[in-house]
Amino acid sequence: MRLAVTGREGQVVRALLDAAPAAGVTVIPLGRPDLDLENPASVAAAIAAARPDAVVNAAAYTAVDQAEKEPERAFAINAAGAGAVAAAAAGLGVPVLQISTDYVFDGTKPAPYVEDDPVGPTGVYGASKLAGEQAVAAATPNHAVLRTAWVYAPYGKNFVRTMLALGATRDELRVVADQQGCPTYAPDIAAAVIAVARNLVTRPDEADLRGVFHMAGSAETDWASFAEAIFALSAARGGRAPAVVRIGTADYPTPARRPANSRLECGRLARLHGVGLPPWQASLATCLDRLLVET
Repeated sequence: MRLAVTGREGQVVRALLDAAPAAGVTVIPLGRPDLDLENPASVAAAIAAARPDAVVNAAAYTAVDQAEKEPERAFAINAAGAGAVAAAAAGLGVPVLQISTDYVFDGTKPAPYVEDDPVGPTGVYGASKLAGEQAVAAATPNHAVLRTAWVYAPYGKNFVRTMLALGATRDELRVVADQQGCPTYAPDIAAAVIAVARNLVTRPDEADLRGVFHMAGSAETDWASFAEAIFALSAARGGRAPAVVRIGTADYPTPARRPANSRLECGRLARLHGVGLPPWQASLATCLDRLLVET
């Protein structure tokens, strides 16, 4: 199976490239200048040249706070760009997998979100990603929108690496404790994406495999507890473990509002695709092994 994947440096793209050999798939990363989501005219030709069996749109404008200052660019990449990718896949007669986000919800629900819950993004980033979901659905019925959250990896910019970097020089860190979510390891996302893509390619007539799915690490936590777990695992591997001071969202204002509840219920993905992601605690330990032990 050949997967054309938008982007070259993102956490999910790198994880897909790592996973490809053992999974028996070929991953073709597509990025600038060959494919530029801000230039829709470049998209179709680049994807066609990859001769894919499926297309994964993993590239995105992800600077949540900066998006408040650059809404046009966020929508160009996350909405119009996603639509162009889906249209290119449709033109080739292959499925498209759109990586989306918990930010399409407003975060006020007291329980984990299911796919059919009303959407209501509170910022530009979430609104642009929701518009991307809608553009993909409008371009082709042969799609799977995969919403994920709190993505981390041994590489790239993410909460785990930020905590370890700050913890290397500080004895105490203030971390928000009133936002809940499901940390999701990029290599687990890669394995899930490959499994879903294979289902879409080999079972083209099954409508239930298409649509919106939630794809996040199982179990839930808050940012401060996540930080405490990171430092506990770090200490067990010879690293530093600064104290974590639990604070509220109001104590750490940001230009874009973060959802208080980012928990995603992933039963539909397990039921229809046979795909479930591991508990975040196990995947975090694997990540720390790569970050602290292998180096």
